[in-house]
Amino acid sequence: MGAYILRRMLLVIPTLLGIMIVNFVLTQFVPGGPIEQVLAQIEGEGDVFEGIAGTGSETVGGGGESDYAGARGLPPEFIEQLEREFGFDKPPLERFLTMMWNYIQFDFGESYFRSISVIDLVLEKMPVSITLGLWSTLIAYVVSIPLGIRKAVRDGTSFDTWTSGLIIVAYAIPGFLFAILLLVLFAGGSYFQWFPLRGLTSDNWEQLSLFGKVVDYFWHIALPVAASTISAFATLTLLTKNSFLDEIKKQYVVTAKAKGLKESRVLYGHVFRNAMLIVIAGFPSVFIGVFFGGSLIIETIFSLDGLGRLGFEAAVARDYPVIFGTLFFFGLIGLVVGILSDMMYVFVDPRIDFESRET
Repeated sequence: MGAYILRRMLLVIPTLLGIMIVNFVLTQFVPGGPIEQVLAQIEGEGDVFEGIAGTGSETVGGGGESDYAGARGLPPEFIEQLEREFGFDKPPLERFLTMMWNYIQFDFGESYFRSISVIDLVLEKMPVSITLGLWSTLIAYVVSIPLGIRKAVRDGTSFDTWTSGLIIVAYAIPGFLFAILLLVLFAGGSYFQWFPLRGLTSDNWEQLSLFGKVVDYFWHIALPVAASTISAFATLTLLTKNSFLDEIKKQYVVTAKAKGLKESRVLYGHVFRNAMLIVIAGFPSVFIGVFFGGSLIIETIFSLDGLGRLGFEAAVARDYPVIFGTLFFFGLIGLVVGILSDMMYVFVDPRIDFESRET
């Protein structure tokens, strides 16, 4: 297992490098770079230095010489100053190598337009993503696994039929539409005002007792978590059911029942470990996908400021340090989680041996 993990770790380097190269090259051809964003602000607001004070020069992106759209009437010296501020006075290759060297040292620079380091900005948005990702994943697993097992045991019955119908309907409802429905029904829309409209906590959260803080936290996250979880039940439930059905039909289960073992012991003592292999082993990747993916629409509807909105706003503003810094960091985590998923397979079923397989 050690040699396999080492090979996978070594593959992380070229994979991550390839991701960064492709995205860096693409940004060189995307119109409307950060300098053009600043020039647009200058023309629209008349504030020359707003948004560029305190920026670093170890970042990336595209830019022209002095023929930016909207630059007419501005002195060339000012354009050159902007290029130096954003680091665009250097060749693209030099910018890319400098960026990668800084990222290897986990130095992700500073946002162009917020005067805050990328790491601090991500940490600022992290509580929202932790809330949505953690609780959505846990609730999906807690509900879907027992439901999938029961559907497998009672395959073909009326219980299996009507629960499948409910699951399919839930999967077909878009998350944002369900979020709007929840707001209308329970957050001061046309009916009830049982839940707050925005935020993770109330304004007086610091003055609440420990129990009051816990209640307030769950009160605020109830609707957004429900909206982000609704479609997750279908895939996981059906995956669990099909995994158990495949195992239940195998010969060792028939033999165990013929020996007089109770159905519960056969189900949870023999079938469970084999059937849940693919479900449990996939938990790290599922959690990371929900956690770092960030739901822009859910966050916007419930006025939550998380990683989803951060990524969208950075892309619109061409805030390259935020875009590339988060891409590198989350890409690295995603690749490492892929390795952890393989390790989970071995943990769940020690009979699996990746060393004997050619990768």
